[in-house]
Amino acid sequence: MAEPTEPSAPTRRLTAKLGKLNPFKSSKRSKDVEDDEDVGEDIDDTTVAGGGHSALDQIHHDLRVSDALKSFLLRQGVLPSNNDLDGLAALLDKPLVTPPASVLDRSHPLSEYFISSSHNTYLRAHQLYGNSDVDAYRTILTAGARCVEIDAWDNPNDKSEPKVTHGYTLVSNVPFRAVCEVIRDFVDKEASLGTGAAPVLLSLENHCDPEGQLRLVQIMREVFGDRLLSKAVREKGHQEQSEANPTDHVRLEELGNKIAVIVEYHIPGEVDSSDSSSDSSSSEEEDDKKAREEYKARKKEAAAAMIIPELEELGVYAQSVKPGDDSWYAGEGILTNGPHHHLINISEVGLAKHVSDGANTEAIQRHNSKHLMRVFPKGTRISSRNLSPVPFWALGAQILALNWQRFDASMQLNEALFAGTQGYVLKPSNLLQSGGGEPVKARKRLRLQVGGASDVPVPKGRDSGLKPYVTVSLVQKDGSTLKQAKRKQKTAAYKRHGLRSVVAALHSSEESPAETDPIWDETLEWEFEDDELVFLRIFIKSDDSFASNPILAVAAVRLLYVVQREWGFLRLLDLKGRETGCTLLVRFEVDDL
Repeated sequence: MAEPTEPSAPTRRLTAKLGKLNPFKSSKRSKDVEDDEDVGEDIDDTTVAGGGHSALDQIHHDLRVSDALKSFLLRQGVLPSNNDLDGLAALLDKPLVTPPASVLDRSHPLSEYFISSSHNTYLRAHQLYGNSDVDAYRTILTAGARCVEIDAWDNPNDKSEPKVTHGYTLVSNVPFRAVCEVIRDFVDKEASLGTGAAPVLLSLENHCDPEGQLRLVQIMREVFGDRLLSKAVREKGHQEQSEANPTDHVRLEELGNKIAVIVEYHIPGEVDSSDSSSDSSSSEEEDDKKAREEYKARKKEAAAAMIIPELEELGVYAQSVKPGDDSWYAGEGILTNGPHHHLINISEVGLAKHVSDGANTEAIQRHNSKHLMRVFPKGTRISSRNLSPVPFWALGAQILALNWQRFDASMQLNEALFAGTQGYVLKPSNLLQSGGGEPVKARKRLRLQVGGASDVPVPKGRDSGLKPYVTVSLVQKDGSTLKQAKRKQKTAAYKRHGLRSVVAALHSSEESPAETDPIWDETLEWEFEDDELVFLRIFIKSDDSFASNPILAVAAVRLLYVVQREWGFLRLLDLKGRETGCTLLVRFEVDDL
């Protein structure tokens, strides 16, 4: 593969200008951002959320329950007295979000799981001129990712040490070996804590020539050692290797905590859907448009590098292809000229073309029950915006390559899907090999009782004057489209009134709680079709008349996981995916209609 050429003088001047700007800041909202609640903040090394919260390196806060909430729980009959410290501690420790045992079952084929996944994992910030950082792998694995991406390139300064970067861009680079060492250390640390074993998948995008590819293989074998999955886990002659069942996938439990590589496989007529002209966006900043067009022009000039046998054999259970036709799901669903255990690697735009107005949905779901699919962001998402994940999960796509650079709406939903898991979640029954395509949707009603909160965060530079309220969006797939639908409900804004608030006046003679310890005591309600992929995004915001209402704290939950008909506390995060110490007292009720 040809080494990317050095940036031209005009490009260097453009880079200098861009370096003085905040690449995430835009004077106008992107068409990919529905409202201000969809925009998160840049993650950092203290971020713990995004992929379900790993057991490693979490920052735990001592939690406090306000006197107002203690009195509220007393009135609800949850606590026998305000002095019941043991009962209160037990309530704080009791998880309100608990994945059922069925989604944690590890006995199914790998193709039947959703996998917490990252796109361009090495990048901090912007896709075309951000920085590469090996520590990004540690941060993102710690936050719960189980599939990370590595873009490997020849290093002209030292052919023996390939580099990791976003080619044809102004992104900096890091050593491939250093990335492997960080991943190895994470796997060892997780194993040492006894938190259970779960494999790490490496989505390897190769841009190296044959000599460089051989070095990739040698470095992985050297650094990973016996952690690396380098051959099938079953003995020869087993059903896995039989001609009658060439696509029978390995079971998740059989992979243990191995490091497994996804290797590219090039087939005649393959299509790179990431460069579709339909990806253009009128809302892009002019400098971003120029940078993206230059990136596309450089990429188009380069031919795909053929994979050497030594590297190809490491793709034991996943060989990534970009098919040029629909043979992978049409008819018998046999990919033309495909490898064993193929993985369909396709952009969100490319996939959308196959499922316009719901066409081919069941055929693609059947394919994804037996084979892996990786969906990556369209070309215009260069500032690290994300695709909306729920519709792609509903298609059975296992690997959604999300940009973890921000804890935005999509990352919050990803956190909700994988909360309390090891980054692998069994799909709904209709998406399994034994399933029947479209789910049987049951009409249901959700009642969410919102009690109150303790220690609502106060924005920097602000002393008081908060008028906190709770806003909740129910999120699910929008009909037959590849879009998400969300329906929002909210409480009234809490405002302290003299010595006693209205709520306090109705229930006791206590002083009105502070703005940071609000009581709402309201019930929000929705009716919905349940397909097991229904989520809630919950915010505490302040009702500010002089500006847009700031987000003070956030939580997201998969409705399937919530403990019902019991009061409990949700631990809230900030927009960087860090714990805030703020808790929200709520109660869920879901009933059939």
